Amino acid sequence: MGLEESSGAVNQDLDVYSEWADAEASSSSEDVAYEKYIFKKCAFIVSVVIGIIVVMGLSVTIGDYPIGVVESYQIIIDHVVRDIQGFFGMDVPDLDRAQEIKDHVVWNLRMPRLALGAVAGAGLAVAGAAMQSTLKNPLADPYTTGISSGACFGATLAICYGSGVLANDGTIVASAFLFSLIPTGMIVSISMIKKVSPVSMILAGIAVMYIFNAFSTVMRLWADPNDLEAVYQWQVGSFDGLHWSDLPVMLAVTAAGSMAVMLLSRDLNILSAGDESARSLGMNASTMRIALLLVVSLMAASVVSFTGIIGFVGLVAPHVARMFVGADNRYLVPASMAFGALLLIVADLVGRTVISPAVLQVGVVTSFIGGPLFLYLVVRQRKEAWG
Repeated sequence: MGLEESSGAVNQDLDVYSEWADAEASSSSEDVAYEKYIFKKCAFIVSVVIGIIVVMGLSVTIGDYPIGVVESYQIIIDHVVRDIQGFFGMDVPDLDRAQEIKDHVVWNLRMPRLALGAVAGAGLAVAGAAMQSTLKNPLADPYTTGISSGACFGATLAICYGSGVLANDGTIVASAFLFSLIPTGMIVSISMIKKVSPVSMILAGIAVMYIFNAFSTVMRLWADPNDLEAVYQWQVGSFDGLHWSDLPVMLAVTAAGSMAVMLLSRDLNILSAGDESARSLGMNASTMRIALLLVVSLMAASVVSFTGIIGFVGLVAPHVARMFVGADNRYLVPASMAFGALLLIVADLVGRTVISPAVLQVGVVTSFIGGPLFLYLVVRQRKEAWG
């Protein structure tokens, strides 16, 4: 009898051990699957960043003055090193005449449009991703919410009836920035006066967009013919005439806005699940939606006021990123930021080569790329991507 009891205890211990081993194996396999899941998302972001570096190196070589890819990277590195040495009071080696010319071409003529293009693409993509999650609408972006149309009206007003004569003139930038915030203010005011759904906010933005477009058209009809070329160039979106001095404002606002959106990425996930889910978790969905809308509107306004209207970046970039990293905004926001930057500098590269020596404006190229791509995504988009 004692042997039977001992044998039963041993068998019971073996069963317990077997269950524990199975649980440990299952937990280990789940951990491995989760690590692969995270690795896939991070790999996409890293690969896009590498693509940005490669495309920038290729784009710097495009122009009337021939410079090789490897040489362009070396010029950029040497320039940065000299700036660091000068900042710390170290001796900076002098450049010969040929090196000075190449440094000027790469750093002062070609790099500003690439740096500002990357920042602009990142800002518009983050704004689009945040708007789509906040308003729970895949068509939300700075254009459909009226921000770009307001900026267009402000720029047209400054060009035709103000003191500005160039697309990067301070008067035009200030006017475009100011009027780009009006659509957001109108949507927010409507939301505070009368509680409206996210769909209604999108419809309100589209209504404001058409109103500003109508006013801009009327002003163009009465404008001096000499001003229409500047208005057109601003409306189609362009990097021509951008300088390093334009970067600090755009970079500061885009970086601060992107950081705020990433810090609120968990709240964005909750908003994406619906207002009822947000309320059950103690979140005021309307207040959070308005706050996020103000942040991304400031970020988008800081971009379009310098570059003009560049469509489809805020619409397409988040959709492409969502196909690779899913709907979790903790990964979707940085992925959209990286892909938006890549998309815009690729569009600029295409615009400067496809009809060379003429230049096709970047806003036109993004429309050509974004239109068919967006139609393809609409057809192929899996329903789960918005779950």
